[in-house]
Amino acid sequence: MELLQISLKLVIGFFILFLLIQVIGKKIIDKYTPFHFISAIVLSELLGNAIYEKSVPITHIIFTILIWGCLVLIVEYIAQKSLLLRRVFEGKPTMVIRHGEIDFEQLKKSRMNINQLQSLLRQSEIFSIREVAFALIELNGSISVLKKSQYQKTTLQDFNMPPQPVYLPITLIKDGVLIKEHLKEINKDDQWLKNQLLDHNISKMKDVLFAEWLENDGLFVIPHKSLLHHKKDKG
Repeated sequence: MELLQISLKLVIGFFILFLLIQVIGKKIIDKYTPFHFISAIVLSELLGNAIYEKSVPITHIIFTILIWGCLVLIVEYIAQKSLLLRRVFEGKPTMVIRHGEIDFEQLKKSRMNINQLQSLLRQSEIFSIREVAFALIELNGSISVLKKSQYQKTTLQDFNMPPQPVYLPITLIKDGVLIKEHLKEINKDDQWLKNQLLDHNISKMKDVLFAEWLENDGLFVIPHKSLLHHKKDKG
């Protein structure tokens, strides 16, 4: 009888978790952020403890998992709607190498040392820090690297050409929200950005899904789908 009860709890727990993954998405599996990682651990603990605890009825298992799943879903929804809360829940990448120089303050904030940084670089097939122009520690702990021009796969050295400067793309707008510190970082102001958007036939910042500035390539803009449909209807 006890084995039958455990089996029944396992089957019910399995299908509830499967349903939650379909609703919440696959981030919780990939451990995309610390929040998703912790959510997955708590969810597994809730289910594991409930299954082997004789005094916990099946209804309690269903109720507990569904409540936790709903909380995760609410946080996901809020994070989609608010850039500020998205930063709170998910954080943001940390730049540990800037213009070829290690930012030790940011490295310490990421709870990392030089050995760990070198290990991450080696996993990206980079065996010398001198090859790196920019490096960011992503939310999931992985590293993203932009190499110096002379060390990139098709190198300028192959053609006996002098090295060219490498610039890091700067995100200026996400989901219609201006990232002011990034605009200040490239020494531009709101009026400049408005003029740039007008060049892309966009009059309102809220109509921009994503905008990115690259020093040697200008502003790259992706408008919201609603604006694209509106333009097509006019055409």
